[in-house]
Amino acid sequence: MSNWLLPTAPCTPQACAAHPGGRAASVPHAALRLAGALGLVLLAVPAAPAVRLLPAGPRRALIRTWCAALLRSLGIRITVRGTPGPDGGRLIVANHISWTDIPLVAAALPSRMLAKSEIGTWPVLGRLAAQAGTLFIERDRIRALPRTVGTIARALRAGDRVTVFPEGCTWCGRAQGPFRRAAFQAALDAEVPVQPVRIAYRLDGGEFAGAPAFVGEDTLTASLWRIARARGIRAEVRLLPRIPHGRHADRRGLA
Repeated sequence: MSNWLLPTAPCTPQACAAHPGGRAASVPHAALRLAGALGLVLLAVPAAPAVRLLPAGPRRALIRTWCAALLRSLGIRITVRGTPGPDGGRLIVANHISWTDIPLVAAALPSRMLAKSEIGTWPVLGRLAAQAGTLFIERDRIRALPRTVGTIARALRAGDRVTVFPEGCTWCGRAQGPFRRAAFQAALDAEVPVQPVRIAYRLDGGEFAGAPAFVGEDTLTASLWRIARARGIRAEVRLLPRIPHGRHADRRGLA
């Protein structure tokens, strides 16, 4: 299972994260966007424990609303295609382009996220992720992987939706990496369906939007500023048909 750990992509901020063909927001406008996003995050941190105590329906509605508002504050509009289907445990798998994928998927289909442990150390956002029930993985520890798979399986058996990004690293969106197999074992063990999700960031004309890509040695601050300066970004979430339990006998076929 070690081949699931520490994958790399050829994408870099210099090559992949430009905003050609897109309009640029002014510096004051970008600063206002960042201030609005920060305000939403600061409001969410103290409220998160109370939100977790709400019944599933109201809790998920609040999460969807907040995540959509966060992305909109940064100038990203959202389009969701497909329907989430019935409740119940399922493994949600998506391609991975940016840290914005996390609120984007949650705006369409609230769930617990699997994320690298470094995110838990991010100021404010890391604390918010932990309070939202994020499952953290130590990507550089091979021995921790079976325990992580077991943790995901237990959450799925309990009826939780769990989102994973099986590429294991971010790609710019022009290309996609292979899906690593280990996380799919959790769906097999828990006997739950898999919900594929396709993420894309585009400009108004339909062409690829590079600004959201969070790749290579990019930093969160650089990414935030690049997104805040970009205009006309539209995030697309496609909820594809679920793959029922039992259709594939092993994780290789399921991946």
